[in-house]
Amino acid sequence: MTFVPGDRVRWLCEGDDGLPQVKYGFIGDEPMPTGEVQVVFDDELGGQYVALGHLDPVSITSIVLSLHGSDLIEDPELRRGLVGLWRAEAESAGLEVSGMLGLGAGVRESVMSWALAEVTSGGERYVVRAWETTGELPTVQVRAESPQTYHF
Repeated sequence: MTFVPGDRVRWLCEGDDGLPQVKYGFIGDEPMPTGEVQVVFDDELGGQYVALGHLDPVSITSIVLSLHGSDLIEDPELRRGLVGLWRAEAESAGLEVSGMLGLGAGVRESVMSWALAEVTSGGERYVVRAWETTGELPTVQVRAESPQTYHF
């Protein structure tokens, strides 16, 4: 991926406590020949050099919450709260969500997928969806997608 100064980016890294951490910032300069680029992260002074391959562009569809616990999607009240968590993450990423219509406890789209809200950003309409992934730890993922995308 090619970035230019001023692009908004996301970096998933490890915090001082060893836990995963997401940092948002802006590309500060042209990439170096070593494959690193200077990123000025929010609420930090100066820049930090990060490998280009570790950065993701920030867009309304790139904000993904991954939360452990199948109860988050099984319990209607907890499922309803996922929308607020997603919106808070989108706002911390610097994105504007200009409109949001919550769908209550959600609309089941499949055995594993729920539509939770309709949002507008940049004049485009999206659906905030939650679905459970299978694996060692049950994980719920929440993200905004085009209305035509489904997870089964």
